[in-house]
Amino acid sequence: MKTLVFHQSVGTAGEIIARGGLVGVPTETVYGLAADGLNAAAVEKIYEVKNRPETKPISLLVAGMTQVQKFCADIPVLAHTLAAAFWPGPLTMVLKKRENVPEIVTAGGGTVGVRCPDHPLTLALIAETDCPLAAPSANLSGMASPKSAAEVLAYFDGKIDAVIDGGCCAIGVASTIVDLTGEKPRLLRAGGLSCAEIFKKTGILVEQ
Repeated sequence: MKTLVFHQSVGTAGEIIARGGLVGVPTETVYGLAADGLNAAAVEKIYEVKNRPETKPISLLVAGMTQVQKFCADIPVLAHTLAAAFWPGPLTMVLKKRENVPEIVTAGGGTVGVRCPDHPLTLALIAETDCPLAAPSANLSGMASPKSAAEVLAYFDGKIDAVIDGGCCAIGVASTIVDLTGEKPRLLRAGGLSCAEIFKKTGILVEQ
């Protein structure tokens, strides 16, 4: 299989996602390895190609809170506040999932991470496919996360269907993950957005 490289058009990449394929996608943090987040068989391919343990859940890339409401339940007001302040951007929010999110995405758990990425090509791909994208970092499990399409190809050339070349990632570190399913917001992973920035802009205190 030859891995295709796209630079501007996402139409063919959308067709690949629709038929259950894998596409490397750019974000402002790191490149992701994307599949249709509602297609369990496609998500299974992500685990296989990355050699990722199936006990590790995968977050979904979404277009915004309107889409989140289709896949998450009991969404707190805090989630809307954070999304208004930091989406598109390097913030992943963990929320309770709806039944339409496959168990393989959440590793059998009842929550799912959601993020709206700050990259026009990947946002266009989400719009093209009209589905959330399951998209962990586009690396082999345990290896460095890629910051360019060339680095994605170094891992997966010939093993995935395509890569969208959106240039080098502006931030270059993974997103910050905040769990909103408990009584108080809790930091699960430090990343491209600091807790200090969250507090300064929204007044929301995230427990570390």
